[in-house]
Amino acid sequence: MTIIQSIVLGIVQGLTEFLPISSTAHLLLTQYIFGWEIPDQQAFIFNVLVQLGTLLALVIYFWKDLVGILTSIIKYILRKNGASKPQAYLGWYLILATIPAIVFGVLFKSWVEQLFTNQAVAGVIRLLMTAILLVIAEKISKLSRQFDSITWKDALWIGFFQVLSIFPGASRSGSTITGGMTRHLNRPSAARFAFLMAIPVMLAAGIFELVDLFQIPNWVNFLPYVIAGFITATVVGYTAVHWLLKYLAHQSLYIFAIYCVILSGIILITLVI
Repeated sequence: MTIIQSIVLGIVQGLTEFLPISSTAHLLLTQYIFGWEIPDQQAFIFNVLVQLGTLLALVIYFWKDLVGILTSIIKYILRKNGASKPQAYLGWYLILATIPAIVFGVLFKSWVEQLFTNQAVAGVIRLLMTAILLVIAEKISKLSRQFDSITWKDALWIGFFQVLSIFPGASRSGSTITGGMTRHLNRPSAARFAFLMAIPVMLAAGIFELVDLFQIPNWVNFLPYVIAGFITATVVGYTAVHWLLKYLAHQSLYIFAIYCVILSGIILITLVI
C-alpha cells in the first residue's frame, strides 16, 4: 500500500461509513476500479486503523453529548445532585441498543462471513437491501417524533436493525437510521441516535481487532503508510456526519436509495463483463 492509496481509501471510508451507502462496498469497488491488489495483512492493518479514525470523528463531533451522558450516568448511579435524568436515560438506551449487535457479532459473525464468500455479490445484495430499507423508512415513517422522545423500546428496536450491519456490504448508518424512522423519529433524530449508538459498537470492534493487529509480526513497520488514511478518514468522517445531519433536516433518503441501486447495477455489469 502507498500513501496515495491510503489517502484515497481514507476519503472513501470517511464518507461512506456515515452516509447510508455501505462503506465495505465502496472500499472494494475503489480497489477494483484502480486495480489495486493490496496484500491481506496490509489491508487488515489499514482497515483496523482507518475504522478507528472514523470512530475518532464521531467522538470529536459528539464530544459534548458524550461527556454529558457519562457525567449524568455517574451522578445518577451515585445519586448526586446535578444529574440529568434525560441524559442518563439516553446513556442506558445507547447501551441497550448495542447489545443485539455485540451478541450477534460474537456468536455469528464468522458464520455469516462464510455465507458470503463472493464479496462482490454480497455487496450487491446488501446495497439493494439498503436501498429497500431506506425507501421503506421514507414510506412508513410519520417523522413526528423528536430526539428527546426516544424510549428503551425504540433503542432496542434500533439495536436489532444494527444487527443487519454484521452482514458483508451492509450499511450500518442505513440500517440504524431506518430503524429509528420506522419508530417515527424524524430524520435528524434517527441519524443522531444512530451515530451515537455506533460509538460503543465501533469501540468494541476496534478493541477486538487491535488484539489481532498486535499479533501480526512487524506491524509497526507498516504504520507510517496508514497514518495518512487514519487522519483523512477522521477529517472526512467528521465532515460527513456534520453534512448529513444538516441534509436530513430538510431532505429525504431517496437520493441515497437511488444511488445504491445504480451502484449495484454497475457492480453487476462489471461482474458480467
